[in-house]
Amino acid sequence: MLRYSIPEEMKRGSFVGNVGLDLRLDVKLLTARNARVVSEGGRQYCQLDLNTGILFVNERIDREELCQQTSACILEFQIVLDTPYTFKNILVEIQDINDNPPRFHENEMILEISETSMPGASFPLESAHDPDIGSNSLQSYRLSKNEHFKLETRSRIHGSMYVELVLEKALDREKQADLSLVLSAIDGGMPERSGTIKINVIVMDANDNAPVFNQAVYKAMLAENAPKDTLVIRVNATDPDEGSFGEVTYSFRHATDKSSQLFAINPKTGEIRVQGKVDFETAKGYDIEIQAKDSGSLTSHCKVLIEIADLNDNAPVISLKSLSSSVPEDSLPGTMVALISIHDKDSDKNGNVRCSITDNLPFKLTLSDMSYYNVITNNALDRERDSEYNITITATDEGSPPLSSTQVIRVSVSDVNDNQPTFQQASYSAYLTENNAHGTRIMTLKAQDLDSGQNARVTYSIYGDDIQGKPLSSYVSINSDSGDIFALRSFDYEEFRNFEMYVKAQDGGSPPLSSNVTVKVFVVDQNDNAPQILYPVQSDALMIFEMLPQSAKAGYLVTKVVAVDADSGQNAWLSYHLTKATEQGLFSIGVHNGELRATRDVLEKDILKQRLVVLVKDNGQTSYSATVTLNVIISDRLPDLSEFKDPVETNPNKNLTLYLVIALSAVTSLFLVSIIVLISFKFCKTRHSRFLFETSNGNDPALPTSYLPPNYADVGTGTLQQRYSYEVCLTTDSGKSEFKYIRPRNEKDARANLKSPGDFNTMLYGHDAPDSNSGQVYLQQKPANTDWRFSQGQRPGPSGSQRPEEAGPWPNPPTEAEQLQALMAAANEVSAATATLDAGTMGLSTRYSPQFTLQHVPDYRQNVYIPGSTSTLTGSNSQAEGKNPQPSSGNKKKSGKKEKK
Repeated sequence: MLRYSIPEEMKRGSFVGNVGLDLRLDVKLLTARNARVVSEGGRQYCQLDLNTGILFVNERIDREELCQQTSACILEFQIVLDTPYTFKNILVEIQDINDNPPRFHENEMILEISETSMPGASFPLESAHDPDIGSNSLQSYRLSKNEHFKLETRSRIHGSMYVELVLEKALDREKQADLSLVLSAIDGGMPERSGTIKINVIVMDANDNAPVFNQAVYKAMLAENAPKDTLVIRVNATDPDEGSFGEVTYSFRHATDKSSQLFAINPKTGEIRVQGKVDFETAKGYDIEIQAKDSGSLTSHCKVLIEIADLNDNAPVISLKSLSSSVPEDSLPGTMVALISIHDKDSDKNGNVRCSITDNLPFKLTLSDMSYYNVITNNALDRERDSEYNITITATDEGSPPLSSTQVIRVSVSDVNDNQPTFQQASYSAYLTENNAHGTRIMTLKAQDLDSGQNARVTYSIYGDDIQGKPLSSYVSINSDSGDIFALRSFDYEEFRNFEMYVKAQDGGSPPLSSNVTVKVFVVDQNDNAPQILYPVQSDALMIFEMLPQSAKAGYLVTKVVAVDADSGQNAWLSYHLTKATEQGLFSIGVHNGELRATRDVLEKDILKQRLVVLVKDNGQTSYSATVTLNVIISDRLPDLSEFKDPVETNPNKNLTLYLVIALSAVTSLFLVSIIVLISFKFCKTRHSRFLFETSNGNDPALPTSYLPPNYADVGTGTLQQRYSYEVCLTTDSGKSEFKYIRPRNEKDARANLKSPGDFNTMLYGHDAPDSNSGQVYLQQKPANTDWRFSQGQRPGPSGSQRPEEAGPWPNPPTEAEQLQALMAAANEVSAATATLDAGTMGLSTRYSPQFTLQHVPDYRQNVYIPGSTSTLTGSNSQAEGKNPQPSSGNKKKSGKKEKK
């Protein structure tokens, strides 16, 4: 047994004592042995720290509330430890502190004193009450300073202290009808506390005798649970005065709240009766002070001691001190399940208790010590058979009549992993339609485990052989918690039709248990493949013709269309239909075999080349189809295929084509008229130019040197004599003949302002070259230099990189001859476009189509025409016409055209 002493009103968590050190216990074992504080009454004033073994204050402790006026206030409880079960009694003495000042029952009292009172007369005063004990209790009284009274302290028979007011000087009502005094009650604490009461002294006449009780102390015995208005005792006081001064009234003096609630006194007769519920377990007795007062305000006092007799009115209380939340099903017999405490508030035989447990259960009850019992296992447990037990504990006392109480303890049997997961079937089959979406659920597997909790938590996994060289995990996956099997990819029935895997179900026990099951997955075909034509083979490079003799009769087998479908079942059932034919009614095709036969005899009027379109479709819910074109030649011999032209097919847009041709023709005509007008304007302007024709020897006319070089005409061939010059203009028939030579100029009119061609030798030719035959010097033309082309950034117009407003000036402004040749070249291009639409040439339909833009128009400012030569140097963007660039710097004129000079 350990004993500690602490003062009252300590803060929560204050140190009481080191139980682990005092009991010589290893602190680490306190938690392992489930050490705990067990106390009666329901309030846990102290608590044990299992980490340090220190006992500390758990609730506020008020000694006055707990023990009232008892000198020794002791808390008693036990420290209980399991495995093995032991307990230690702990006594904690609560020391009183000066936390309560003395208090009077009232803040003011009236004292009526007759003026005839002689000096030395004493008058009892109300005593103060201090709930503290010892030196902290009430020690002395003090009276305010006055000339009539002094204070004397006296003791009663039972040892309590009271004070009397002693008259030192006689009162004279005529001088002073009343006095006001202050009485102070002081305790002995450090520091001291005090309480005061105001005494109003009223000077009166007569009544010089106070009531007197016939006993100083009254004792009474009262059974607990006594009915209301039960008479406890009657007190009696007499007053020798007569008249109103001899009438006595009774009242409680300094009664506690509990006493005033349980008992009542008749002020006239002095009978004390029960008015509340008296309980022996709450208080075993009561000490009540009675005051008797006459009409003259004289009083006297006595004590009434009431003792409460115990009755068997409390049934035993079963308290559950310790309970295992669960007991493993493999626990050995003798395993402790619960610790209970039996307590009866009654005393003697009424508090003796017998305890028993429900029969036919694998548990029994053993007495541990005093009023503690252990509930232990008696037989083996099986959670799968009984997962929970309700144990009824009955406690009966020895009172008369006996009282009993019951307590039901619910004990759960915790699971041990002794059952493996099981599937309902040894194998499963699942069907999955091909072309499934990624993540499609194939099926759900469930395995049952008779265990519970983590031992019954089943997780699923899959394993198996590779599928076509790829791991199984790339095809399917399983949700480890729900058992849902999902497809990780789209399956193709034509790739493989079934596969097999194994699913493992494993519980979460330790060690885990598992079981396996086989799952076969069958891929269901879906109509996802169109028929494929095997014969005849369709090719852009090769065209296959079938022969039909002109002498063929009805039913003649021309050919057979062969098609296959990669699907299966009805999705692969193919049917053949003739959807288009050059002549209706000449051919028919077998719906199921694809045989193309002549429906009737061949007639002479039948078109020799027949084109048939055969539709092959499958029988799926969403049908797929394919078409094949058959070319049938009606002939008895192998003909020259070039003789057969494709039959003219009806074009619903032929009117639109006609309108387009008419529009293009109109635009072309307008463009040619514009060119003719521009050339005519330029040609007329040159007639007034300063640069006219002149001859080198004064006789023959020559072309202006600004237009043509001196040797422009080939003397040897006689293409054009230098003495003739011609005006040029375009005609409406320029598509066949590019130029028309109108008339020669008058030599006389041109001689006026002729210049010598030698003036331009330096400008157009590098130097004079002698003729090897005649020794004469002739001007030689410079070779074409490709470096004089304009760069892309220098070219103005739509083909250059600069905008029109940003383009810089030409390096050398074009001469009028260069402008004329540019216009002639444009006319030549236009006439060529209207004349032919051959392959490789951009015709009118291209040039004037809605898609034709300025990029298709050749930029003639980028072309440099060499006088005296039929070549034209062209920039790098000559591909605007849709032609590949030529390796030379000039562009040859189109073949098939006659060159005019």
